Amino acid sequence: MGTRTTWDIFCKVIDNHGDLGVCWRLACQLAAQGDQVRLWIDDAAALRWMAPAGCDGVHVVDWLDAAAVQRAAAAPAPDVLIEAFGCEPAPELIARFAEPSNGGAHGRAWINLEYLSAEPYVERLHRLPSPVFKGPGAGLTKHFFYPGFTPATGGLLREPDLAERQARFDRAQWLAAQQIAWREGERLVSLFCYEPPALADLLAQLIEGPAPTRLLVTAGRAARAVSAHFSRQPPEGRSPHGHGALSISYLPYLTQADFDHLLWACDLNFVRGEDSLVRAHWAGAPLVWQIYPQDDDAHHAKLNAWLDWLGAPPSLRRFHHVWNGFDRSPLPPLETQGAWRETVQIGRRRLCEQDDLVSQLRHLIAQKS
Repeated sequence: MGTRTTWDIFCKVIDNHGDLGVCWRLACQLAAQGDQVRLWIDDAAALRWMAPAGCDGVHVVDWLDAAAVQRAAAAPAPDVLIEAFGCEPAPELIARFAEPSNGGAHGRAWINLEYLSAEPYVERLHRLPSPVFKGPGAGLTKHFFYPGFTPATGGLLREPDLAERQARFDRAQWLAAQQIAWREGERLVSLFCYEPPALADLLAQLIEGPAPTRLLVTAGRAARAVSAHFSRQPPEGRSPHGHGALSISYLPYLTQADFDHLLWACDLNFVRGEDSLVRAHWAGAPLVWQIYPQDDDAHHAKLNAWLDWLGAPPSLRRFHHVWNGFDRSPLPPLETQGAWRETVQIGRRRLCEQDDLVSQLRHLIAQKS
């Protein structure tokens, strides 16, 4: 493999904030280190607001464009092919990838990038080979790559300059640039969620709280859920901008950089899915995760495994269970200082002691190609 590695990353959008968000961050981090990346995506619409300026070294390709597939099948194959989250590239592209390079040994790496989890099976399956016995890739071997929270996993995406950028961040300046009417002493809470069962409890708690809170609500499902809640209230409580101790600001769709800034600015972050969970860990503020629900309740074990890794105190564990609908009890009180903050910051320090995902991915490829 040459000094400049070429990558094909394939991503099918299920949740465009999470799946595409992870793949875009991965592609940009590889490109920032001098590599060339083609990101194959079946729905790139979210990139218009997530990354409007694009990224040098990253070429976005419409997976559904048959002409683009044919052009790629006739061009040199990439050094690394990544199937993100179990998607399958077009057979023509796999066939091109399977051809020997430079007339000799194959010398390329095929990676199956899996979803993030703290469950024990991740350590067992990370880096395992998966021989391909049929189809255009027959005779090749994929390798599983599992992101994770322990040294025996593939780690998390973390840019080399992340801590430096966060140290330079000016909260008041960023809030002013976003035209958020924040007052000194007002607690800031971000809300990025689906439709959590306990949303009404949370809003009531913030309205009745002893200290002023400004809730920064992300665009999309979170904003619609909050607006729908207030539309169902008695006339005196219908203001979607809050009342009592609660003020609400509704945000536009944010670029990935500004989403990081949002998390850095807040005293407490409610996040959902995979990408925002990782970014909330790096922010270091107390966080609450709404996990993506699954029909067979497999998300229960996944959430509890993460809480176990985190060493979540009982109050934080119970809050998560109620927020995610595992427990229909009233929502426990929020904590923005004390045990919740200390737990998250200890977890962040543990993660920073481990190699980041791209470093580990390069190491695996160097061994297997």
